[in-house]
Amino acid sequence: MVRADHAKGYPMARDTIDSTPVAGVADLAATLEAGCKPTDSFRIGTEHEKFAFRLADNSPVPYEGPAGIETLLTGMEGLLGWERIEDNGLVIGLADPVGGGAISIEPGGQFELSGAPLDNLHQTCRETNAHLAQLRQIAEPLGIGFLGLGMTPDWRREDVPVMPKSRYEIMTRYMPKVGSLGLDMMYRTSTIQVNLDFASEADMRAKMRVGLALQPVATAIFANSPFTDGKPNGFRSFRAEIWKDTDNDRSGPLPIAFEDGFGFESYVEWALDVSMYFVKRGGTYYDVTGTTFRAFMNGALEGVVPDARPTIGDWNNHLSTLFPDVRLKKYLEMRGADGGPWRRICALPALWVGLLYDDGILDQAGEMIRDWTEEERVALRNDVPRLGLETPFRGGTVLDLAREMVGLSREGLKRRARLNDGGQDERVHLAAVEETVASGMSPADVMLRRYNGDWEGDLSRVYTAYAY
Repeated sequence: MVRADHAKGYPMARDTIDSTPVAGVADLAATLEAGCKPTDSFRIGTEHEKFAFRLADNSPVPYEGPAGIETLLTGMEGLLGWERIEDNGLVIGLADPVGGGAISIEPGGQFELSGAPLDNLHQTCRETNAHLAQLRQIAEPLGIGFLGLGMTPDWRREDVPVMPKSRYEIMTRYMPKVGSLGLDMMYRTSTIQVNLDFASEADMRAKMRVGLALQPVATAIFANSPFTDGKPNGFRSFRAEIWKDTDNDRSGPLPIAFEDGFGFESYVEWALDVSMYFVKRGGTYYDVTGTTFRAFMNGALEGVVPDARPTIGDWNNHLSTLFPDVRLKKYLEMRGADGGPWRRICALPALWVGLLYDDGILDQAGEMIRDWTEEERVALRNDVPRLGLETPFRGGTVLDLAREMVGLSREGLKRRARLNDGGQDERVHLAAVEETVASGMSPADVMLRRYNGDWEGDLSRVYTAYAY
């Protein structure tokens, strides 16, 4: 059983145990600054979730049983030889002790691959294809399929199974206290995200600002959750709408990132005042919701949890429970995209790598968003879930921004000049988003057209059309 965070890469399939004591804010900022690395060591870590469903009737897959998530994880363990991750004696994930990847389960059984830190997008796509092939090898005999959407199209919240992870029990109790849609976020949504490196505090700041400002544009490009409870919900990305009322103290557009002097300590100061979910001691999770990390540092949990002095492990776990549109750890996580078909698993990292991993292109992207006001950034985030690429912006639409964003990314990938065996550079992985900006139709728009067209309102067709 794996008990500590894997040191080789990005994946966080389990909660960390690092008993190094925290002396002050400088220690916490240093944990973030430790992520700085030379540009030739930059890597790409892609995470993607998908919904497990019964092939027989399109119903969700429970954890228990001869054809449940537990059996699926055990089968993958045998196939891959990865190390088991357990919670209270139950398998909840797997970790690759060599490559650094991990498999985990989200609250409603969403099956996630946290990819290894890789050098280029060709490797990312090969990893994705290998994972999906391996998963089919185990899942198909169990009668399990996987769906690539941003939200369950027809499952009611009460019908979604609950996975046996201690942190999810704490979150499930807490979410209704801080927002009306947090349980939908946990149990009924799915995402693709990419984790990217930075060279310095200034480089982190530039990437954070571009990532936050353009995250709604990425949301519009990847919008893929137009159905709820078996019918159209009026949104292109209802997943993005859900995040607007989940827990706004720990999520959102992070306006402090655009303030003068923003850096590692600024992020720490923000994170210190966000309520914690839990403190882990040994194999036990203690519910400490309502207590901020700053209060924890000031002794608020004395007598509440054993060894009540905060550690670096506690801090790393707390960072993993913050949900801004771009999350800072020892790397940056781009968090705005709906889950989608396999081509988009490759396209999402391609979009951000092209935009952020070439200094000249990053500068151009910075100029693109430099004079946007906070009001404009917030309006984009508020309007995109419903209006998608049609969202108005400065006399044009988000589609115009998307075309500029994709164009910059394409040039950035060209400059990287990372070739596959066929001599193609990484621009080949942008094809899915280039089709979107050329047509002006997001995946949600295409799906709605099919629903009202050849599907004739039969939403069960989605389980064939969007299955992996």
